[in-house]
Amino acid sequence: MISIFLRRGASRVPGPGISGVYALAVCVLLAVPGFSQEADAHKAAVTPLSALLEEAERNNPQIQAARDGTQAARQVPAQVTALPDPTAQLQQVNVGSPRPFAGYSNSEFANVGLGISQEIPYPGKLKLRGEVAKRDADIAGNRADSVTRAVLAQVKDAYFHLGYLSETLSILKNDRQLLKQMEQAADARYRSGMGSQQDVLQAQLQQTKLLRDISARHLEAGTIQVSLKQVLNRPQSSPDIEPVPLKETPLNTSYDELLSAAQSQNPDLAATQNMIERQKLKVDAAHKDFYPDFNVGFMYDRTDPVQFRAQYVFTVGIKIPLHHEKQRSELTQAVIELDRSRNERVAQTQQLAADLQQQYLVAQQTAEMLKINREGSIPQARAGFQAGLAAYRNNRQDFQAVLNSYLDILRLEQENWQSLADHETALARLEQMTGLPLLGEKE
Repeated sequence: MISIFLRRGASRVPGPGISGVYALAVCVLLAVPGFSQEADAHKAAVTPLSALLEEAERNNPQIQAARDGTQAARQVPAQVTALPDPTAQLQQVNVGSPRPFAGYSNSEFANVGLGISQEIPYPGKLKLRGEVAKRDADIAGNRADSVTRAVLAQVKDAYFHLGYLSETLSILKNDRQLLKQMEQAADARYRSGMGSQQDVLQAQLQQTKLLRDISARHLEAGTIQVSLKQVLNRPQSSPDIEPVPLKETPLNTSYDELLSAAQSQNPDLAATQNMIERQKLKVDAAHKDFYPDFNVGFMYDRTDPVQFRAQYVFTVGIKIPLHHEKQRSELTQAVIELDRSRNERVAQTQQLAADLQQQYLVAQQTAEMLKINREGSIPQARAGFQAGLAAYRNNRQDFQAVLNSYLDILRLEQENWQSLADHETALARLEQMTGLPLLGEKE
């Protein structure tokens, strides 16, 4: 058991002491993995967001898989527009003997034939199949663009969150100096007999809470580092990523401009539009299935060359869609799928407009909050704290009021950086939906 004493006048009073609990907490937290790296984190070279975005586009396996899928889909039109492979046929007829190729020795009616046949779909069917396949390839390309934008937005979200955590860690570190001033003032008043030990204990408790918050921020940053490295396809053992300090990016684009860009450039909306065009072609193809397909063939037939002349046979076959139940069902399905695609596009357009409005409002409101904090709340809170601390030292203010002023500073500064991270994240999501470069070059 360890006893720690505070000296009050000439007496020794049992208590935690200014350096007791705080020093013990420091020792404990320094043993937490990652906590001691706080000072080293800012020594690492910062990585601009643009470099991470390029790396994600180059290395992310989801993006590569989506692009491979697009390349594979572009190979389909050439396959479905080609004619079916022709069929070659060898025919040999014996008379009077089951032995294959007995020849003309048994009968002059034995013959050997060589032929070829080709299936020919009704004119326009192959072209429609090719157009459908091209639309499928376009849809795959839209999906690949959507995956790319989603991955890049994920990188931006993680990057801005890391920036927020980095800034809040600096706040917690710097604001410990303010708390240190409070501790010293409380200790001085306690030693002089004008203050209470409770003031000292509250200051010590707040120091421990700060250390706990710092440790929690390190843990959260480590979790984001894991996710970010996964997205970038980096080894988890690679060095951590240090973001550039957060800066506010003004939004100078109106909602109507954003909505217009989204309607023309959003890959998910483009995919749905291509789906509609595809279903229109499927309806046309279903109508074509009511028409017959053909088969043409040619055969050279040779009997006894001494007594008979060679025969040349040309055939034309027609595949008649006599029972229309299949074709009618196919046409009905295509029409229903077309209506479904149109309804999906209406719903998707409305959802896109709502999501766009939501992020636009977040960007506007956080910009307003940043201005209020920058020009009013934070300077006022700091001025109030310094005035309260001076009054407390002169025994004109109680400790709890000064502590509340300090906590106001801590809360406002952290909320300010959270608002900045939310602002930049909202712009990143607007970029994802519209394709506009709203963030610019984040160096």
